[in-house]
Amino acid sequence: MKITTVQAQESGERIDALLSRCVEGLTRSAAQRLIESGLVTADGASVKKSARTRAGSEYIVELPETEAAGAPEPQDIPLDVVYEDSDLIVVNKPRGMVVHPAPGHPDGTLVNALMNHCADSLSGIGGELRPGIVHRIDRDTSGLLVAAKNDFAHLGLSAQLADHSLSRVYEAVARGRFRDDAGTVDAPIGRCPTDRKKMAVTERNSRAAVTHWEVIARYEGYTHVRCRLETGRTHQIRVHMAYIGHPLLGDELYSRAKKPEKGLTGQCLHARTIEFTHPRTLERMSFTTELPEYFRAVLARLGPEIG
Repeated sequence: MKITTVQAQESGERIDALLSRCVEGLTRSAAQRLIESGLVTADGASVKKSARTRAGSEYIVELPETEAAGAPEPQDIPLDVVYEDSDLIVVNKPRGMVVHPAPGHPDGTLVNALMNHCADSLSGIGGELRPGIVHRIDRDTSGLLVAAKNDFAHLGLSAQLADHSLSRVYEAVARGRFRDDAGTVDAPIGRCPTDRKKMAVTERNSRAAVTHWEVIARYEGYTHVRCRLETGRTHQIRVHMAYIGHPLLGDELYSRAKKPEKGLTGQCLHARTIEFTHPRTLERMSFTTELPEYFRAVLARLGPEIG
């Protein structure tokens, strides 16, 4: 991570505009993403996307090392295509695959695979590093994503993300036994103030986050749960489950587990169902995938269900 400092000479300028003007190679959209990720601070606090500069203020910018120089290239990587037409594609992402190029992962991503599969038919709204990408799931989370093949579809799907009509349902194995059969976690999520790699439930520089959960099955020391996202914050299910005392099995970032649990490295989390309205046909579409082999193996290791 590279740290740079920018000082505002005058008041009233948008901070993303200041950064794109003063930091070499940083576009305004990239500056906005840094701000949204909590990587731009002033006086020790993350700045808001809509914030304006104050003359004399210093803004500290954390710039990820860009190992992926230039635009990503198509790569012949197998894709599990669940549905595809001229506007969009639904894929079942395996765990371990990063969605788009990022520091430490310049290639071998879902974007590289989509570029090979779809050729030039991907939306450009997400920028050259994220063609077609409407939403993301973590590297070690498996399951369904929808990508856009053109800007029309991208705008339509993004609008559904914003109004919560694009539904995403996950299944997970969490540590501990849930006392209730169902519930809702309504707690804002923002960048962790003490560890920049993590998100956290916090009132400071955060955004509203709501996760609805229900118990599928209980095991000795663990619970198989279904989670429906009302919002889509970074690491939302992982953060919310840890917040209520039930971190996900295998999640080394949000639990105290320092070694693989039940033979699993990384969180046991699968995006099982996605539902949305097709931007062009207006047909309501729903797709569900089977639990992957790693998830079924974890359930088998948990032993018999208990009441």
